[in-house]
Amino acid sequence: MIAPPPKVGAGNTASGLLAQTVKAIGAADRLLPQREFHFTQADFERVRQLIYKHAGITLAPIKQDMVYSRLARRLRALGMNSFDQYLAHLERGDAQEWETFVNSLTTNLTSFFREAHHFDLLKKQLIGLSHRPLRIWCSAASTGEEPYTLAITACEAFESLTPPVQIHASDIDTNVLKTAERGVYPLERVERLHPERLHKFFLKGTGTQAGHVRVRPELQKLITYSRVNLLDASWPTVKGPLDALFCRNVMIYFDKPTQYQILRKFVPLLHADGLLYAGHSESFLHAADLFRSLGRTVYERADRRGGRA
Repeated sequence: MIAPPPKVGAGNTASGLLAQTVKAIGAADRLLPQREFHFTQADFERVRQLIYKHAGITLAPIKQDMVYSRLARRLRALGMNSFDQYLAHLERGDAQEWETFVNSLTTNLTSFFREAHHFDLLKKQLIGLSHRPLRIWCSAASTGEEPYTLAITACEAFESLTPPVQIHASDIDTNVLKTAERGVYPLERVERLHPERLHKFFLKGTGTQAGHVRVRPELQKLITYSRVNLLDASWPTVKGPLDALFCRNVMIYFDKPTQYQILRKFVPLLHADGLLYAGHSESFLHAADLFRSLGRTVYERADRRGGRA
């Protein structure tokens, strides 16, 4: 039950209530964690504009605490005293700090065989193709779980550790790409894999690497890595025509106009019967002139009329 408000009367005047309210608010303020650096709404809006302009990422208003905690690390590392000072430094064009800024604000949530139905479909797709080599682009490689899953799928499709498949993996975050290239993971990252897959495609660490696994060198040889910002005017490291393009759980960070701009650049990179694989919460209905849904967040080119491009 909610208690009724106190009545204004003897010993409980309106001015007394006001004083009590102010005192209560002051007490509540003291309970809030004190931030090390002054961080205003204007600072947050400035960060939102910078990351959108540079990487096309739209930060929701609820991301304010996340932005503060991640960028506060940069202020400490650079010996700066305020967000205004840091953002002014960024705006002056420090290329290395821009890279770190983007790395700090990108989220990398991934796992092996995430949204497994896509890899079942990819396996069937690869088996049905007769040309060689087959090309796949993983446009959000993160720490490598997705591109290595693509490599495992290709090996299983052709029952060989040297399938006729070339995989290009990219990400805007250079830190996660370094992890991906190493291909070393703690055991808990692979604990959900079938034991047969784990035995066939991973090497168990010993000594200082105990508790970790490394992907087999044959898988690593199937993959090339590079940094790609999807907002860049061109992607010189991406070679088409592609049979499959994995761009999963990336578009959710972009607004619809930015999504359309990127999707339009995807079209000429894909074979006429190539497939685009998207994330489970992504829909491209606003780009129906570019891509047609095949269901379960898999898309084909809208201009497909049979045959190869």
